[in-house]
Amino acid sequence: MLHTLAIENYRSLHSLQLSLGKLTVVTGANGSGKSNLYRALRLLAETAQDGVVQGIAREGGLDSCFWAGPETFSKAVLRGEAPVQGLHRRTPQRMRLGFAGEDFSYALSLGLPESNSGEGRLSPSLFSRDPQIKREVIWAGPVYRPAAVLVERKGPNVRMRDNREWRSLSNRLPEFYSLFDTGGSLDCPEIEALRNQLRDWRFYDHFRTDNAAPARQPQVGTRTPVLHHSGRDLAAALQTIREIGDPQALDAAIDDVFPGSTMQIQVRDGLFILALQQPGMLRPLLVSELSDGTLRYLLLVAALLTPRPPALMVLNEPESSLHPDLLPALARLIAQAATRSQVWVVSHSSRLVAALEQSPDCVSLVLEKELGQTRVQGQHGLLDGPAWQWPA
Repeated sequence: MLHTLAIENYRSLHSLQLSLGKLTVVTGANGSGKSNLYRALRLLAETAQDGVVQGIAREGGLDSCFWAGPETFSKAVLRGEAPVQGLHRRTPQRMRLGFAGEDFSYALSLGLPESNSGEGRLSPSLFSRDPQIKREVIWAGPVYRPAAVLVERKGPNVRMRDNREWRSLSNRLPEFYSLFDTGGSLDCPEIEALRNQLRDWRFYDHFRTDNAAPARQPQVGTRTPVLHHSGRDLAAALQTIREIGDPQALDAAIDDVFPGSTMQIQVRDGLFILALQQPGMLRPLLVSELSDGTLRYLLLVAALLTPRPPALMVLNEPESSLHPDLLPALARLIAQAATRSQVWVVSHSSRLVAALEQSPDCVSLVLEKELGQTRVQGQHGLLDGPAWQWPA
């Protein structure tokens, strides 16, 4: 379980440290930084999946991801007595992402190559705008201390603690690879354990429900304990819950919103087709006939009742397309999932947030923006947030 998330110099997240719970709900006004927080968490996960450099490239490159404001605000600016002026920076720009967990904590620092950061000689590479990983550290415990460091990487050099001594793992790690991009070539149990943890994080963001949505198309049925992020294997995922998961919870979740209705999986030439039999109907409605809200709810049911719960599940605005009367049932599903996984919900629905806040394990974070930077409402200084220190 993650206890703290820390982000620095990523878009509107100039310097942000968050305390997390078993169920964490993030809300706030439009433009307050909810989406930036969600994307920062995805970038952390991508260090062990597609690669954080590729993830940043999909966002337009590191230049567009950097915090665009000044390094610090003067007292006059904070009092509203002077405008923000100039973009001169005294130190090279670094984007930093990190978290503290129960077993291991991790921090990552990215910057531009020397030719673009003013740090040294020009590089002849055409990939001169590619981010470079400047620093990575894995340590034990919630707060960084040099004595707690287990693995550290500075540029191409990686070393791990071996009892009381340091052992070199590599001095040629490319600066566009993270510790987790090496395909297991670094023989280190801490790296492997943390790689597996990050790869187990699961993200669901805006399921499509239009007529051409993948979830509405017949698909070859195979056992599917984990719903694909596109929802393309919905019918197979629901049938898998019925056979090897919790069929009672599945039936209860459907009856909670559609009383008296039953789910059916029709098989035609090996293709699975979802159908919903509702009271008063002479035949079941096929998935192609279901409303957008009904389909989205079924997608969320399949995601939340997974027979293979992840370490962390992140839902971005799950209330989209749902009628407000469905939100209490969705909140019950999310709270149930939070007993098996750590769950993070980003939402702008006050009704869903209020329902989730009834859970005793819920941590509710309200974001706001001040001078262009995202803050947590009520968190005015370092003493108001969780304990966190970046590696030097």
